[in-house]
Amino acid sequence: MEVNIYQVDAFSTKPFGGNPAGVVPDARELSDIDMQNIAKEMNLSETAFIFPIDKNNYKVRFFTPVQEVDLCGHATIGSFYTLAYKGYLPSIYRGIKRIHQETKAGKLAVEIFFNNGKVEKVMMEQATPKDLGTVEDIELLLDCFNIDKQDMGIEDELVLPKIISTGVPDIMLPIKDKSILDNLKVDFNKLVEISKKLNILGVHTFYLPKLNSDKVFTRNFAPIVGINEEAATGTANGALIYFLKKEGYINRDEIVSIQGESLNRSSAIHCKIDENGGEYTVKVGGGARIVLEGIICF
Repeated sequence: MEVNIYQVDAFSTKPFGGNPAGVVPDARELSDIDMQNIAKEMNLSETAFIFPIDKNNYKVRFFTPVQEVDLCGHATIGSFYTLAYKGYLPSIYRGIKRIHQETKAGKLAVEIFFNNGKVEKVMMEQATPKDLGTVEDIELLLDCFNIDKQDMGIEDELVLPKIISTGVPDIMLPIKDKSILDNLKVDFNKLVEISKKLNILGVHTFYLPKLNSDKVFTRNFAPIVGINEEAATGTANGALIYFLKKEGYINRDEIVSIQGESLNRSSAIHCKIDENGGEYTVKVGGGARIVLEGIICF
């Protein structure tokens, strides 16, 4: 069998930036075993497999090298950029094309921004944010990162980490100083154990320079699914803007997450949140760049 496949750098408009994802634009002939083997062969944090339904609806499944996950932000951005750029879906000359992806986290809207017939960026709707509570055993969590309680917080305020999900559950862990964030010493074995214990996918560490900042610096660790660190994480940054907005650390509706600096793959993840009657809608997105295309044979 031969299958078209792309490698796409998401959340960056330049090659070798952002977070690379595999994209299979038509996976209708593939079995679960085929998809897992392809994801393992690509050896990227996630590979997306697309099942076209009609021109406005697509089923998408996401695989890490070791298992399937319900949703992946950067692979979504890379997928729909590729579908639009390569003509797998109808494009428009200027404006926003709104379509939907069906995922294991639900049916979610995707917006593709066109200008002069070219794709400028892709924004994806996240699953409805869920606050799953604070982390009770903080010392065990901090031990994973070799930091103390005094290193945790926003400005001078102690802020407790919370588990938030906009499709997959992650711990939001605030770090008071960027130098501490940049120099975390992670015990991945301990992090796997706490991830199993708390039933989470990973930990999203972040440094907010000041209250209501227009940018936040982030690092994401998910060794339980084979990702020690990721250059850009859509779902976790969607959870982060919800955490910051709901807890009152920002009053703006948009923020840019700078992630991947420690991996020399700087990413800019645009996050947007809307609130209506206590209900929140979260979107994340950015640019993308195809860096590799070909045929995988098996």
